[in-house]
Amino acid sequence: HVSNYASAWLISALEFPSHYNRIETRCYNHFMFHLLRLLESIKSRVKPPVVIMMGSPAQAADLCSGLGDLETVCYQMDLHQADRLRQHLSEIGLSAKVETLPDLWDLPTQFNTAIFPVAAHGERELKLDLLEQSFHVLEPHGLLISLSEYQADSLLPKWHKKIFGKCSELPTSKNGSVFWSVRDGERPRRRHELSFRAKLGEGPAHAFHSQPGVFGYGELDGGARAMLEIAEIRPGDRVLDLGCGHGAAGILAMDRAGLEGHLTLVDSNVRAIALAESNAKENGLVNFRCVTTATIDGLEPGSFDVILANPPYYANSWIAQMFIEKGKPLLKPGGRLFLVTKMVNHVAPLMAISFPDSTWEERRGYHVLRGDA
Repeated sequence: HVSNYASAWLISALEFPSHYNRIETRCYNHFMFHLLRLLESIKSRVKPPVVIMMGSPAQAADLCSGLGDLETVCYQMDLHQADRLRQHLSEIGLSAKVETLPDLWDLPTQFNTAIFPVAAHGERELKLDLLEQSFHVLEPHGLLISLSEYQADSLLPKWHKKIFGKCSELPTSKNGSVFWSVRDGERPRRRHELSFRAKLGEGPAHAFHSQPGVFGYGELDGGARAMLEIAEIRPGDRVLDLGCGHGAAGILAMDRAGLEGHLTLVDSNVRAIALAESNAKENGLVNFRCVTTATIDGLEPGSFDVILANPPYYANSWIAQMFIEKGKPLLKPGGRLFLVTKMVNHVAPLMAISFPDSTWEERRGYHVLRGDA
């Protein structure tokens, strides 16, 4: 369960503890050195304006540094990632613009060069989605450059050829791989998305749209289902879906809260919020709101009957800790917080600090923790 909340709270946590910053730096140091070398090998072909497509904050800032004074825009999908990138840029004295939008092709500017830092372990469908969208942000004869961590990348040249018709590449080196393609002509926009249906028990079935880069691509994941099966949701409840992704969990919860209930969907991933809003409307919800924020500061204290939280299971437990600590003040007296995890030995002690009488129940291979205000 690692999303863009990696979709999203792994890479878009409410805060960014210093120890995680050190982890990010250690994980990236090896690739950072190669990334600069890869950029240098193709830099003579780069023409401004330039867009850097995603990458970690450290990677994107490093590319900006390698580009020097060239006019550059950095595209991110997550507000927290964007804030981290701005911090990196400020620390090295660069003024590249950072844009956060649901889709790359939402950018208002057309670019002569798009640079895509492709990490080995990123989401495959998101990579393909970004490559598809890159065609539409390039000027005619604009250049897409992909910098791959793999020394011999077999997928990227195929994707380049499929989308752009042709693909050129530099000789493979120990630093990784470099591919480039030129925009020639026009191409219809193709959105990568999957639709799925989900229901709880004997409740009505709902249809949902999902897209790469948002957790739960093409499904209601087992953890969310386990949490919803256990969560106590009453008619008229005000429900907060914290880290909502495509919104399916919160929308399904409203079958129990009913017409008098209210749903608040919160995420730092702007694509997630766009999906959640669309899914809520298409499923007939009226009493709901969507909040895009890198923090949950600003939500009304003591205003929710139920909080649903589905943090990344295999990330450091401080993410779950933030959900718990920042969620508790938002509950009404008698309100309930439900959090699903596969790391109960790490998360249960954190829950007990804020909710001394908290309990947990095992379901579908997950543990659902409950805390009562």
